[in-house]
Amino acid sequence: MELKETTRDHSGVQNLAFQDDSEGVDVVNPKGLGDNSQRIKNSQNKKTVHTNQEDEYINIESDLHENKRESVDDEQPRLKGHLEKKYDKACEFCKKHKTRILYVIYGILITAYLAVVIAACSLNFQRALPLFIITVLAIFFICWDFLIAKYEDRIAAFFSPGERYLEKQWFWLKWVLCAALIITIIFWLIFDTAKQGSHQLISFGGLVMYVLLMFIFSKYPTRVAWRPVFSGIGMQFILGLLILRTKVGFDVFNWLGIQIQTFLDYSDTGAKFVFGEKYTDHFFAFKVLPIVVFFSTVMSMLYHVGFMQWLVGKVGWIMQIFMGTTPVESLVAAGNIFVGQTESPLLVRPYLPYITKSELHAVMTAGFSTIAGSVLGAYISFGVSASHLLTASVMSAPASLATSKLFWPETEKPTVTLRSGLQMAKGESKNLLEAASQGASTSILLVANIAVNLISFLALLAFLDSALSWVGNLFDYPQLNFENICAYVFMPFSFMMGVDWEDSFIVGGLLGYKTFFNEFVAYERLSKLIHNREKGGSMYINGVKQYMTVRSEVIATYALCGFANFGSLGLVIGGLTSIAPSKKKEIAGGAFRAMIAGTVACFMTACVAGMLTVPGVEVPCHILLGNAFNSTDFPANSTELVECCQQLFTSVNLSQEIVPGGNYSLSSWKGCCQILDRPAFHCT
Repeated sequence: MELKETTRDHSGVQNLAFQDDSEGVDVVNPKGLGDNSQRIKNSQNKKTVHTNQEDEYINIESDLHENKRESVDDEQPRLKGHLEKKYDKACEFCKKHKTRILYVIYGILITAYLAVVIAACSLNFQRALPLFIITVLAIFFICWDFLIAKYEDRIAAFFSPGERYLEKQWFWLKWVLCAALIITIIFWLIFDTAKQGSHQLISFGGLVMYVLLMFIFSKYPTRVAWRPVFSGIGMQFILGLLILRTKVGFDVFNWLGIQIQTFLDYSDTGAKFVFGEKYTDHFFAFKVLPIVVFFSTVMSMLYHVGFMQWLVGKVGWIMQIFMGTTPVESLVAAGNIFVGQTESPLLVRPYLPYITKSELHAVMTAGFSTIAGSVLGAYISFGVSASHLLTASVMSAPASLATSKLFWPETEKPTVTLRSGLQMAKGESKNLLEAASQGASTSILLVANIAVNLISFLALLAFLDSALSWVGNLFDYPQLNFENICAYVFMPFSFMMGVDWEDSFIVGGLLGYKTFFNEFVAYERLSKLIHNREKGGSMYINGVKQYMTVRSEVIATYALCGFANFGSLGLVIGGLTSIAPSKKKEIAGGAFRAMIAGTVACFMTACVAGMLTVPGVEVPCHILLGNAFNSTDFPANSTELVECCQQLFTSVNLSQEIVPGGNYSLSSWKGCCQILDRPAFHCT
C-alpha cells in the first residue's frame, strides 16, 4: 500500500486514501464515509488557519535562512589593515596587564593628591588642617581594611591566648571592673557637682530612674543580659564626654556642624532658580523642604559609591564588639544615624526573615530613637544647634540597643551570627548621575509626607486648642490647651532629665508635641524659644515665660531627637511588613513597645547630655546673670557665674557708682554683690 494524495474537493480540503497498487482504484470505506465527511466539515476552518500559519512559517523560515547566509558571508575572513592589527595588539596587552595598569593609574592619582596636600600644608597649615586630618584618617582606614582582609586569621590567632585568659578569669574580673566603675562614677559625681552644681545629680538620678522603669516593665525581667545595657550607656557617656567636655571633641563637632550647615545652604541656589528671588517669603515650603531634597540626593550618591555602607559597617562593628549585640541589630542601629527608620532595615534585608523577636524589636527601637540625615538639615535650618543634633544622633544609637535589650531581652538563639560575612544591600543605580536622580526622585514622597502631615497636624492642633479653650472657659480657665495638658503629663520626665524647674513645663509641652504629633512641630516651637532668647528680651510677659536657659534648650534638643511618635508607628509597621512579610505578626505585636523604648532612649540621651552640659555655655553674661538670680537652685559657686560677675564689676571700676539698667537687671547687681562680697560703695 502507498500513501497518495487525492484530488481537492469543493471545500478545499485534501483527503488521503490508501490506493491498491494492483487495481489502481481508490479504496473507500462506505461505512465510515459519513463520519469522515462530518469530521471534514468540522475541521474546515481549523485547517484553513493552519494553512495560513504554515505559509507564514515558511516565509519566516526562508528569511532566517537568508539572514544566516548573509551572516556566514560576513564572517568570511578578510585581511586586516596595519592600524587595526596594532589596535588589536594594544587591546590584548591591556586585557593581559589590566591589574598592573590600574595600580599604575591609582599610584599616579594618589601621588598627585599627596603632592597637593603637602603643597597646601606648606603654604598654610592652619587653613589646610581639615584636609590633612581627612587624609590621615583615609590612609589609616585603607591600611586597616587591607590588613584585616589579608591577615585577619593571623591577627585573631595572635590575640586568641589573651581572649582565652580573659574567659577563664572573667568570673572575678567582672566584679573588679564593676567595683572600679562604681567608685569612678561616685568620685566623678562628687567633684563635678562641687564644680558645676547640683543639676548634674538630677540628670544622673533621671538616668537611673529610666533604667529602673524599663527593667520593671520589661518583657522578661529575669532574662535581661546586662552587658548590652551597661555598655550602651557607657558608650553614650564616653561619646558625650568627648564631645561636650573636651575642647577637641567640642571643636570637632562644632566644626562639623558649621560645615554641614554651610553645605546645606547650597540648596538655596536650586530653590532660588525654581521659586524666584523671594523664595524665603515662604520659608518652610521653599527654604526647608528643598534641603530635604538636596540631602537625599547626596545620600543616594554616597550609597552608590559605597561610602555609606563602609561607614555604617565600621560603626556597627564597633557597637557589636563593645555591646555584644548581633550583627543585624548593630548594623541597623548604625545605619539609623544617617538614614531613616524605613531605609536602614534595607541594609540587611535578606536577613530580616531569620531574626528573632528581640532582634526585630531592636531594629524598630533603633528607628524610633534616631532621626534621618535628610530631616537633620531641616532642623538645622530652624536654628537648632547643628553640633548638638549631630551629637544626639550618634549618642542615641547605642542607647537604642541598650533600652531595647532591657525592654525586650533575648530569649532565643540568633541564627544570623556572621561576624565578617554579613553582606549589606547595594544601590540599584548604574552610575553616579542615575544615583543622584534617584535620590531626588525618592525624596518627593518624603517631602510630600512632611508637608501634608504638618498641614494636617497644625490644623488639628489649632482646632483641638480651640475646643479645649472652650471647655476650659466653662470652668473659668480659658488657658486650657493641648500644650498645657502635655506639659503637666511630661513635666516630671523633663525635670528628671535635668531641665530647670522653671523650664520643665515648657519642655514637657514640647515632648507632648513630639509624641502625639511629630518632631517637626516640636522643633519648630523650640526654634521660636531659641530666637526669643537670642533677641535678649524680657523673660516673662504677662506671667508667661518667653524663653529658656541654654541648658534647658540643649537637653530639649537631645530629648526631641527621635522619630518616636504615633505617626511613625504606622510607618514602621507598613514599611517593615513590606520588607519581611513573614514577620507581620511579630512587627505589629512589638511596634508599640519599640516606640516606648525609643522614647526612653531619647530621654536617656538627654540625661547624659544634662550630666555633661556645662551651665552657661554659649550664654551672654547679662542673660546668664538674669537666669541665675531668677532661679532658686542655680549653683552659687559656678565658675561662669563668678567670671560674669567679675566682668560686671570690672566694667564700672572707673565710675565707682552702679546704675541699674541697660543689659543688667537690679537682681544681677545684688546677686553679684553677695557672691563676690564687694565693698559697700559698689552695692549701695
